[in-house]
Amino acid sequence: MHIHQTVFIKSAVKPVDYPEAALPEVAFAGRSNVGKSSLINVLVERKGLVRTSSTPGRTQLINFFQMTAADLELNLVDLPGYGYAKVPLDVKRQWGPMMERYLSGRETLRAVVLILDIRRIPTDEDLQMLAWLQSYQRRPIIVLTKCDKVSKNERAKQTALIAARLQMDPALLVHFSALSKDGRVAVWQAIRAAVEEDAP
Repeated sequence: MHIHQTVFIKSAVKPVDYPEAALPEVAFAGRSNVGKSSLINVLVERKGLVRTSSTPGRTQLINFFQMTAADLELNLVDLPGYGYAKVPLDVKRQWGPMMERYLSGRETLRAVVLILDIRRIPTDEDLQMLAWLQSYQRRPIIVLTKCDKVSKNERAKQTALIAARLQMDPALLVHFSALSKDGRVAVWQAIRAAVEEDAP
C-alpha cells in the first residue's frame, strides 16, 4: 500500500488530551526495544516519523499519528513500551493506568498490533497485554519482529513456541523484518481487515 502522508498529531496521557475521535485507530504495543518504532516507520514509508532509540523505554506518552493512503485514512497510535527495568518506578506506575484507560475507553480503536521479538518467548507482561486486549474485546494483531535474525528452521520453531505460550493458532502470527521489509504487506492486510470489518 502506498502512503500519501503521515503526520504527527499530538502526545497525550489522559483521555481529555486525546485528539478528536473522528477516524478509526490502530494502536501498536510491545516491550521496549522490540522494534515497535521501526515497524511503524516501515509501514508508513517514513524513516524518521517515529523516533527509534538504542535506549529502551523512551516512549512514555501515547503518540497519535494520522495516516492517509489512496483508499484508507486512519490514526496510528504508538503506545509506551513496557518491561524495561531501568525506567524510573514512578513512570512505570503511570504506564499501566495510562494504557488501560486508552484500551478500555477509546471508541474508535479497531485493533492493537502486539509486537513480539521472534527470538524471545512472550513474558508475563506480554500475556498481561494480550489479556487486556481480550477483556476489552480489542482485536489483537500479533506481529513477530526481527525475523531476519533467525534461520528458517529457527523461525518455525520459535513461532510454534510463541503460539503455544499465547494459546493461539501459529497461522495467526505475522512475521516481519524491518531490515528487509518482509511482512509489511501482511501487516497492512491485517490492519485493513480489522478497520473494514468494524466499520459502521
